[in-house]
Order: sequence, then C-alpha cells, then structure tokens
Amino acid sequence: MWRIRSHPDIVMKIFYWPQWIGAAIVFHVCVSVSPPPSDDNNVLHIGGIFPINGKGGWQGGQACMPAANLALEDVNRRKDLLPGYALKLHSNDSECEPGLAASVMYNLLYNKPQKLMLLAGCSTVCTTVAEAAKMWNLIVLCYGASSPALSDRNRFPTLFRTHPSATVHNPTRIKLMKKFGWSRVAILQQAEEVFISTVEDLETRCMEANIEIVTRQSFLSDPTDAVKNLKRQDARVIVGLFYVVAARRVLCELYKQKLYGKSYTWFFIGWYEDNWFEVNLEEENIECSLEQMREAAEGHLTTEALMWNQNLNERTISGMTSEDFRLRLNQVLRKEGYKIDNQRYPEGYQEAPLAYDAVWSVALGIFPFFLVDFVRFASAAFNKTMDRLHKYGKSLKEFNYNNKEIADDIYSAINSTQFLGISGYVAFSSQGDRIALTQIEQVINGNYVVLGYYDTQADNLTWFDREVWHVIQSSHPVCNTIMLFGIVVCLTAVFLLGLDGRFVSPGAYPAICQTRAWLLSTGFTLSFGAMFSKVWRVHRLTTKAKSDPKKKVEPWKLYSMVSGLLVVDFVIMVAWQLHDPLQRRIEQFPLEDPESSSDDSKIRPELEHCESHHNNVWLSVIYAYKGLVLIFGWFLAYETRSGKVKQHQRFALRRVSIYNVVILCLITAPVTMVIASQQDASFAFVALAIVFCCFLSMALIFVPKVIEVIRHPKDKAESKYNPDAGISKEDEERYQKLLNENEDLQRLISQVQ
Repeated sequence: MWRIRSHPDIVMKIFYWPQWIGAAIVFHVCVSVSPPPSDDNNVLHIGGIFPINGKGGWQGGQACMPAANLALEDVNRRKDLLPGYALKLHSNDSECEPGLAASVMYNLLYNKPQKLMLLAGCSTVCTTVAEAAKMWNLIVLCYGASSPALSDRNRFPTLFRTHPSATVHNPTRIKLMKKFGWSRVAILQQAEEVFISTVEDLETRCMEANIEIVTRQSFLSDPTDAVKNLKRQDARVIVGLFYVVAARRVLCELYKQKLYGKSYTWFFIGWYEDNWFEVNLEEENIECSLEQMREAAEGHLTTEALMWNQNLNERTISGMTSEDFRLRLNQVLRKEGYKIDNQRYPEGYQEAPLAYDAVWSVALGIFPFFLVDFVRFASAAFNKTMDRLHKYGKSLKEFNYNNKEIADDIYSAINSTQFLGISGYVAFSSQGDRIALTQIEQVINGNYVVLGYYDTQADNLTWFDREVWHVIQSSHPVCNTIMLFGIVVCLTAVFLLGLDGRFVSPGAYPAICQTRAWLLSTGFTLSFGAMFSKVWRVHRLTTKAKSDPKKKVEPWKLYSMVSGLLVVDFVIMVAWQLHDPLQRRIEQFPLEDPESSSDDSKIRPELEHCESHHNNVWLSVIYAYKGLVLIFGWFLAYETRSGKVKQHQRFALRRVSIYNVVILCLITAPVTMVIASQQDASFAFVALAIVFCCFLSMALIFVPKVIEVIRHPKDKAESKYNPDAGISKEDEERYQKLLNENEDLQRLISQVQ
C-alpha cells in the first residue's frame, strides 16, 4: 500500500485530527469516484527529448522511451495518484545532438499544448536544455545524464536527474586503486564535456590520494594515436572515459597494441550494454574480429551506479518488482523488432528503469497539489489552520512559462520526493543528483561478474573477495590442493597401520592390508608428485629462459605429470593385487611364561603381517620406481638452487621440502624392513616419519604464504581468470621487455656482422 507523503510545512499546521480524518474520508470517496479525464483541460502535458537515431554519443532513447511510456500507462491507471487528470508525453528525437535538441525543445515549448515539465537524456543534450529551461521556469528531469557539470545549481537551477552523476564513479575508482596498491594510473578520454569534467574531478581525487597520473590522453573520434601514446608511457592501470561507439574503437586499438591481459587493468564505464564489445562491429567498421574483441575485453573493470533494484522480489511504488518490469519492457521491445531473446538489447536498456522512475517522480512531484485541493474541498475549517495550503491551492492548469511561483512549488515537491522505484530507492541531493550505490564488475570468461558495491556517502566498500592472492596464484593452487589431498591420504593410512588386529576379523584383514598399500602408494604419489611437478616447472623455466624466454610451461603439463605417476601406481598395484594379493600371515614366537599365573600354561606370542608370496619382489619394484622419482626430484631441486627465479626465498623452502621427503623416505623404507618383527617400534617409527614428513612439508610450503599475505595484504593477483600468473609486477614486466629488446638487438648485430 502506497503511503501519502505530506509536506513538512503542512504537517506542522495540522492540529485538528477529527477534521483531518473527515477530510481524508471525503478525499478517498472523491478519488474512488473520480472519472478519467474526458477533455484536454484535464490532461497535464510534459515534453520528452529522447536520443534514438543518432550515429554517435548515447542513443539510450531506444529503450528509455518505451520505459517512459510504460510509466505513463501505470501512472494514469492509478486513480489515487492524479484524480481526474492524466499525464501525456510529447516527445521527439534529439540524436544526442545539442543543436537538434535545442530545436526540439523550441518546438515543444512554442507548439500547443503548454508543457508542465521536460524529460531529457544524454549529457550534452541535458546541458543545453537545462541551461535554457530556467528562462521558461521549467523543471527538467534527466533520466540519462551523468555529466558532473550538471551538478552546478547556479548554472542549472531547475534540473533534477534520476541518473547518478559520473563523479560517483571516481571515489569508487580511487577506493579500488588504494585497495590494490595501484599508485600510477593513466587516463584515456573522449573530448566531450561530460568526460572532461569527470577527468578533472578524478585528477583532484588522485592528487589527494597520492596517486600519480602518468599521462592523460584525449581524442575526438579516432583513438589510435592516444592508445599508442599510452603504450609509449608504459601505462598499466588505465581509466577509460568515452561513449560506447568510441569504446569499441578503443578496444580494437588496444588489442592491436597488445595493451590487454594480466599485465594491464582497464576501467571502463559501466553503463554500456553487457554485450557492447560484441555488437555493431561491421556497421561501425571495426577492424577487429569478434574473438579479438572478446579477448581484449577479458578482465576489464567497470563501475556503474545501480540502475535496477537488486531485490528482485521487492514490490515498488508501481506494484511491480524489477523483474516484472523487465518482462514487460522485453515484451514491448520485441514488438518494436529488437531481438531480446538473442541477448541483443537496444541502447539504453540498462537505464530504462531510470526513465520509468523519472515519470513517477513527475507524478509524485505534482501529487501534493491534488491532495490539497481535495482537503480544502472536504472541510472549510482547514482554511484557518492551513494557510500554507492556500499556496498549493492553485491549479496546475494555471501554470505558464512566466509563473515562477508554481514552478518553485513544483521544484520543492520534486526535491523532497522519495520512493522505492524500479531502479531502487529514489531520492535527490541538494544539487538535484540521484543518490545511489556504485556497483563494481569485471569481465570473467566473457561475462560481467559483480565484485562488490561501494557506498560513497558512508565510504563503505562491500567486497565479495573474488580476487585471489598473488602469492597463492603464482604457486599453482591446483597443485597445492593435490599435494594436500595426498597428505590427507597418507595420514589416513597411519590409522590403518595402527589398527589392532583384535578388532578385525581374519576374513576382513586382507582388505585392510590392501587398503593400507593403496593409500600409502597413492598418497605419496599425489603429495610428492605435486611437489615434483612444480620443481620440474621451475627447472624448465630456468634452463629454457635463454632459448625461448616467452615460452611458458602450461599448467596442464603439471597435471599430466601427476596423472602419469598415478597411472604407473595403478598398474603396479593392480598387478600385485591380481597376481599375488596381500594376505594375513601369522608369525609365531617361542613360548613364554605368563607374568602372573599359577596355572601350568604357556603363552605363544603371535604377530600379524600383511605379506604376499613374493612380497620382497613387489616391494622392490615399488621402491625402485618411487626411488627413481625421489632421486630425480632431488636432482631437479639441486639443479635449480642457483637459478634466478621469482620468489627465490619461497622456492628455496620448496627445495627444502623436497630434500625432507627424500631423506625421510630413504631412511624409513630400509629401517621398517629390518624392524618389521618389532611391532611397536615399527609402527612408531613409520607413523612418526609419515606425520613429521607431511607436517614439515606443509609448513615449508604454506607458512611463508600465510606470512606473505599478512605482511602484504594488498598484493593481489591482477587477474582471476589467468591460471598461470607467473609475472604480474610492473618491474618484472619491464625487465622482461628489456631482455627481449636486448635479444633483438643482439640478433641484428650478429646478422650485420
């Protein structure tokens, strides 16, 4: 149920509650029986300026105009909102061109009927329209204008906008830069006032945050030279500010210049359509293929004010949820020929809720006038106590372009308007700006994924922790997981090794024997195999760096190596189990006298063993195979002891973990064979060796990572989607770049000689 919001001055003068209740009852009756408007005198006219068919800029009227028409239908259907009246929209296309917009505005104003307010979209158009509208005492409500310049109340005294200002993005960008420790950024902008004023605000905020602006590049229509200059300046974190048509050209050019991937972070504007880098490529003569555009777009960040109510099940003032509105809008757009089912949305689809809520803001802004008319009609006693209401008693039909008094009343009403709309909670600041949260997204695997939200007013960043720590990412987390799983398997085998035979039936004992062997063999292969594959990768990188510095070891090769070792294990264990399975063998010892017994009895100790007929042969095969792996792992670790690898200290600890496993295995295997008949000593020695080896390996590999995360909490991986983030720091990239250039120069010198 929608609640009537009373003006504060009205509330202060309401003292007689019985009279107010009676007036409200009469108001309800009048509203209920009020017929729809039968003539043009009861129609309130508003003008609409929508950018639809232009070739540049923001053509968001394609989706915003249908949304505004839906809002008009819903507003006029509500009998309790504008009793006896209806809103009518008169609109035309501005093509996002200020000159054409001025002509459209002139025609709207000087052609009957007289307009009560104006709706407009596109920042350049709103700048022109709002600056002139004050001369006609007209309120302008912009549904698609983000220019920070529009916040100037001296220049635009009658402007409101349901679209948040672009300056809400800058605090979000600064917050992210601080979060990830980015201290050098570059700016690429289109030469439009909306972006120029945004950049000026961003530069001021960067200066306050001690963030260096490496370079600021601008362009009119062709971004080629500007992008090349970014490459010359070695820009890594780049903020891009341009319309979507120019964004496609920028994306293609940065693909050509190789300014994308894990070594670069791009901030794009978030109000583009989700598939903006996949559409209109042929129509705009983009010289990149669809796959190239997708590759270049992967990983970029966007910031956008929330334009859709995030609670899909929450009923808004219109009675619809945001999902209900989406379905209605999609149905209308299908009728207009848009291929919604193929994810081909018209421009302005994201801003459609803003246009819908703009019409509701108009209706709610003029609603208090009708409320007062009915209150005065219902009870003449209010004339003494509600002098303030007399001001609102004037009919809106009396408004003309010279009536500043009614215009000021409309301004005050809209300025205090607050409601829950399709775009979320709608309220305006003292500058007429929309108050909203900022959403942060990143393209991951071709789709936008929400990373978090930022509340500018409260300085509160809600982060979903989708990024990963660089120290973990660079150490192959999948291999680490495999190693941990292998350690868990080995520790599980310890419990089976210590299982008391009294609690196991003779028939089940062979199964326990075979399970022990399988767990120990596979656990060792998984844990040591993962460490072995990583040390092999480092050995490959250090030995092949000179011959092919750009070649990297793909992660699948590491996983294939561990899988290969598991296959060998599987073949040996299956052959052993099928041809000569482990069985329960009882070793009997000489008779012994009991410690305290008067009976004439003797005790014969017995010891259970898990053995097969050719037990020593099978053990020799397994020890030989795993011994070769141990020795080869030792060799690789030793060979890379002086290699200049990244994170040298952490790799040194990884080598120590290899040595730890090799030494303990070479000691434990022969010792257990010697003391096999001493049950307590054998179990204690084996269990201690397994537990000590496992926990020491985990400590050597993971404790340094935990310390690194605590010491450098901002050292995040630049990209979540890259599984092999071997090089991510700017200094390392510059070093590699210099190495490549040096090799090219040496090659040229050798050719000349």
